Amino acid sequence: MPAALYALAAGAFGIGTTEFVIMGLLMQVAADLKVSIATAGLLISGYALGVFVGAPVLTVATSRLPRKLVLLALMAIFTIGNVFCALAPNYTVLLLARVITALAHGTFFGVGAVVATSLVAPDRRASAISIMFTGLTIATLLGVPAGAWLGLHFGWRSTFWAVAAIGVVAMLVIAALVPADHGAGKRIAVRDELRAIGNPAVLLGLLMTVLGFAGVFTVFTYIQPMLTQVTGFGESAVSPILLIFGIGLIAGNLLGGKLADRRLMPALLATLLVLIAVLGVMGFVLHNKVLTVLFVGLLGVAAFATVPPLQLWVLHKAHNAQSLASSLNIGAFNLGNALGAWLGGVVVARGPGLAALTWVAALVTLSGLLVALWARQRENGELRLAACAGNEA
Repeated sequence: MPAALYALAAGAFGIGTTEFVIMGLLMQVAADLKVSIATAGLLISGYALGVFVGAPVLTVATSRLPRKLVLLALMAIFTIGNVFCALAPNYTVLLLARVITALAHGTFFGVGAVVATSLVAPDRRASAISIMFTGLTIATLLGVPAGAWLGLHFGWRSTFWAVAAIGVVAMLVIAALVPADHGAGKRIAVRDELRAIGNPAVLLGLLMTVLGFAGVFTVFTYIQPMLTQVTGFGESAVSPILLIFGIGLIAGNLLGGKLADRRLMPALLATLLVLIAVLGVMGFVLHNKVLTVLFVGLLGVAAFATVPPLQLWVLHKAHNAQSLASSLNIGAFNLGNALGAWLGGVVVARGPGLAALTWVAALVTLSGLLVALWARQRENGELRLAACAGNEA
């Protein structure tokens, strides 16, 4: 695989760390800034909404710029945002700083996914996407547990300083390895891009992404209090368990890429179905420490096995509007994150509590699977109509 893919993965590592690390710091941030755990959980929702808004706006605004320049500028925004997070004097400023950081996220992954797929042969595009997203999974494997450890021993602000330093390193790697002229070429009009995004198959793909990942984040946002208050682990055990989750993410991401390269729609349906099963069964084992750790790892595998097929579906259906569609799908992932974090907060604060999160999450992801089945039915219908038209001709 081209070295530029690993440069993109380095940027994904930094962005993934800052997105997910707050889950391992939730209790420390809540205590230090004197807010509830549910309110602290809105730091995840605020970040996700920042991605959702920033992805289409920045993608359109930068569509005529060289893609390497865009990637470097986005990493600069990311780094500055994390510095503001580290310096935040109160909850409101921290939330605003998280939103600023998030603005770069969707466009970086959207533009990066298009660059990644253009670097390889057509039959390896999903694998190329999975390699770039490996940076995101390694962030969960190493960055998030390390950030949680830093927060526990040196305060949560030290974690954001460390992430800002990662951003600087990622900028240097991208500057060195991504070809300066890669991705240059014909740009289609914004009107044509928006018309392509209005394709029902693209819209259904975005909806699949929102609902599928809302289920993941209904659970993952509150993984720290779930492990400590329901399963009975000490705070020091959270980082090693998150490490296991990260290993699962890497395995699932690479597996999802290989499956999607072979048969896209079956891979999409299968990965969503497995994710529903893992979430559903996990609710029955939360009081068993060994089984809980096992299912945290399985949740990582199932969650990120869905990413390459979901991203590739949108890229395939968007045709010439791939940059915007790719960025919008990253925004859809994060809208799902925000929805899941909000829904989880409602379940914790006003509903049946932490122990019920996985069952609620399974129902949310089930709705994503139903949308995928609808999309398959539409696609099969279009193929039948095309075949009939061909026979008549």
